[in-house]
Amino acid sequence: MSYHIPRGLFVSLLIGLLAVSDSAFAEPPEPILLWPDGAPGAVGEEDADRPSIRIYEADKPNGCAIVICPGGGYGGLAFDHEGHQIAKWCNTIGVTGIVLKYRLGRRYQHPAPLNDVQRAIRYVRVHADELKVAPNRVGVMGFSAGGHLASTVSTHYDMGNRVAEYPINMASCRPDFTILGYPVVSFTEDFTHAGSRRNLLGDDPDPALVESLSNETQVNAQTPPAFLFHTSEDKAVPVANSLAYYAACIKHGVPAELHAYQNGPHGVGLGIADPVLFTWKERLADWLQTNGFLTSAGAERLEVGGSVSLNGEPIRWGTITFVPTIGKQMPIAGGRIGGGKYMIPRSRGVIKGSYSVIIRTLGSVVPEPTIDDVVTLTGQSNREIIIDVLADTVDLNFDIETTSLPDVKLKP
Repeated sequence: MSYHIPRGLFVSLLIGLLAVSDSAFAEPPEPILLWPDGAPGAVGEEDADRPSIRIYEADKPNGCAIVICPGGGYGGLAFDHEGHQIAKWCNTIGVTGIVLKYRLGRRYQHPAPLNDVQRAIRYVRVHADELKVAPNRVGVMGFSAGGHLASTVSTHYDMGNRVAEYPINMASCRPDFTILGYPVVSFTEDFTHAGSRRNLLGDDPDPALVESLSNETQVNAQTPPAFLFHTSEDKAVPVANSLAYYAACIKHGVPAELHAYQNGPHGVGLGIADPVLFTWKERLADWLQTNGFLTSAGAERLEVGGSVSLNGEPIRWGTITFVPTIGKQMPIAGGRIGGGKYMIPRSRGVIKGSYSVIIRTLGSVVPEPTIDDVVTLTGQSNREIIIDVLADTVDLNFDIETTSLPDVKLKP
């Protein structure tokens, strides 16, 4: 079946394309060589021998930075949809994106790509002031084979050499967090990506090295927090790779979040073609905010707890949420109310600042049968609670008085 496009519509489309802003086709940032005098182990002086980064600065930086490793099976780099476009999206949430051009097989094998990403992370920390970046909020992101590289630096890092001759070597190369998009993770399981393994390690690698670079086996309690997304339809790099890394994180108590989408092929980048898959980046933004990576340097999470009652009776079953009123990228803290008590642990608690408190009752649960609606008691414009968290110990008690649930009065 074919479709005829009227001439007038074609002209309109053409004019629309010509009217696209120049910024959509702007030149990317200039590359910065990671080793201006030559990378260690360089076999030549061509572009492929010179690892570099391009730094995409946000208009309103919040201090967070992410080193981005495009995929390509360790044989190429998908620089556009897994690099440039990702960095531009990072800028929309105030994050500085740093796209890495790392060395590739078969010209280079392990550890050259690892050296490159380690150097990139060190570079960001050493130049943190001029880049407007907080040294304790530097993450790494990788897609496909770039995801293998990102998971490698997340499990094979050092904290820097304090007596090194050059300042860059004094900086830690441990990422503060890890983001993996449909990553290659394992080199030992039957779901590995054979091409990535071959390009990185050769045709007959040492089994001990293969095991060491099966990164699900290298996760421990010190591994950085991780966000992962994958699709079940991915035939090139099966979702089992993400499942293995996620399971290892959970086993070792590492904070982790995994989104496994039903539809989508390998190499989706931003996932523009699918309206559901396209939301992965919003889930990432939520995760970054929840974990405090988008807030100012030095923001410390605080445990918060206390009691909640309605008309003098403890709320049996409900929720309480602390939503920041300023600094919208501050973490939102929420927890469950049970028997009139709530406790939000430090790991996902509040930071010092101003919050709107939203309290909801979810019913009574017992005695059965209970048929109650969710009722929002506070948080709406006519019954809002605003608090300022100033102390290091947060104990907040709420007693709500009302004669009818739709018309709540707050007791001082």
